[in-house]
Amino acid sequence: MEAATATFIGSSIGISRPAKFVARLGFLATNGQDFVRFPIKHYSSVSFSKPGHRRVAYGLRRCMEVRASLSSSSDSSGSIASIAPLQLESPIGQFLSQILISHPHLVPAAVEQQLEQLQTDRDSEKQKEEPSATGTDLVLYRRIAEVKANERRKALEEILYALVVQKFMDANVSLIPTMASSSTDPSGGVDARPSQDEKLELLHSPEAYEMIQNHLALILGNQMGDSTAVAQINKLRAGQVYAASVMYGYFLKRADQRFQLEKTMKILPNAVDEGETNIHKAAGQDVKAGGGVSYHAVSSHPEAFSDGISPGGFRHGLKASRLRNYVMSFDGETLHRHATIRSKEAVSIIEKQTEALFGRPEIVITPQGTIDSSEDELVKISFGGLKRLVLEAVTFGSFLWDVESYVESRYHFVLN
Repeated sequence: MEAATATFIGSSIGISRPAKFVARLGFLATNGQDFVRFPIKHYSSVSFSKPGHRRVAYGLRRCMEVRASLSSSSDSSGSIASIAPLQLESPIGQFLSQILISHPHLVPAAVEQQLEQLQTDRDSEKQKEEPSATGTDLVLYRRIAEVKANERRKALEEILYALVVQKFMDANVSLIPTMASSSTDPSGGVDARPSQDEKLELLHSPEAYEMIQNHLALILGNQMGDSTAVAQINKLRAGQVYAASVMYGYFLKRADQRFQLEKTMKILPNAVDEGETNIHKAAGQDVKAGGGVSYHAVSSHPEAFSDGISPGGFRHGLKASRLRNYVMSFDGETLHRHATIRSKEAVSIIEKQTEALFGRPEIVITPQGTIDSSEDELVKISFGGLKRLVLEAVTFGSFLWDVESYVESRYHFVLN
């Protein structure tokens, strides 16, 4: 049976017809029955090196030394690698990394200051007039302005990431570090970590967690109740499940906020309680991120990983859910809007977090245009570990929605 990417939205709300899920990078892309479609032209075969090789344009971010004015209790030898897989690079990101390590409760205050400074810098750039000169001087001026804008965007991404990490720390939940399998631990360290499922469950509303349970059932299938069973999968597929689950969590939090508000105001549509909706209408709905990256509301689902994941089939384990019925009562435009990742920064964070966790996959594009991931590293991970990965990913997406909304209220950057 064909393996496929994890669900984004539709699988957990009961859509029976899968659609393609398109994005910029390998972890977030499929092409028909294949796993990945890269934007590569004029090459019949392309090979990507593993992290650490010079050919890779971006990989795991290394943490540079930061010189920040912190109290004497700060651990100068600390690294954010101990609390999150993605290493922050910008001066602001490095500064926030050190605060996360030494004084995590001060992160919101530090973020407020940095956002004020970013706003001041952006306002001063807008007030500057382009030089009247033409030619080289004008080109140089515009190039400098572009570099500064990119630096602000980079800093903003890392502010968002630091806030997500801080929310996990507040909940006393540790993020899974970079997965590096070994002879003693083929799961990449996931199975060796204590279960935090109960803590993660408490971070979601009861209605949202019902949908998360459906999401888990569709991924794990008949093995959902057997946490000790082991599956062997490559990191590419595991990364796709993780990335799509982050996006699902982002969507779910957005929909749940609206659901909880309407429930409190007692204005929920009748279809929510009746449970009778047309679940097919969302199939094929396109989703566009704020940066113009095109997604689909429903991706192919890994209901039949060749490695043994989810042998129960696409509809296996689905349970009735008021929130699912509520979502499916949306018209096409409303569903499209809720399934949209609003900013380029959020899309970039999902990509970078997934790559930092699983590494850059070893992929070859064949002359036929298909993906050969046979050389990609395999991990043996228990279904309990897979459940932990998915729960963390969904929670990461939920937190990403929260912090994006928080930062947007203080520094406008969301385009739609």
